Amino acid sequence: MQTHNITRAHPNKEARRFGRGGKRGKNSGHGNKGQKSRAGHRIRPEIRDIIKKLPKKRGYGKNRARSVVPDDLRSIVFNVGFLEKMLPAGEVSHAVLLEKGLMKAQKGKIPPVKILGNGEVTKKFAFKKLVVSEKAKEKITKAGGTVE
Repeated sequence: MQTHNITRAHPNKEARRFGRGGKRGKNSGHGNKGQKSRAGHRIRPEIRDIIKKLPKKRGYGKNRARSVVPDDLRSIVFNVGFLEKMLPAGEVSHAVLLEKGLMKAQKGKIPPVKILGNGEVTKKFAFKKLVVSEKAKEKITKAGGTVE
């Protein structure tokens, strides 16, 4: 068989012509008005729009970059073993930690502090107005300290 011997499956069926009226009606399958219904329509690549939607460091509106936890709410964490090395026995509070230079104010505010139980405690500490974990409380009270 050669190409000039090939016949169509339905020799009497006409090929559909779009956009010229006929069987398909008003818009001939091209939808209603707009950019896509015009001849020679070309939609710009989607990647151009995606780039604009990505958050920026210095963005605007709802697309600007934000951290999950604002800086002013981040706690400073200390382990009891570290405080054992850095502080003498006695009261431990925000003021003492600031005075010794173990932490500093963030944006003019004193950040919250949490004490964790990693390390050993031999000194008698009195923790005031600090969040202390259960493990740290056990170690502090064993050493003769207090937690308020």
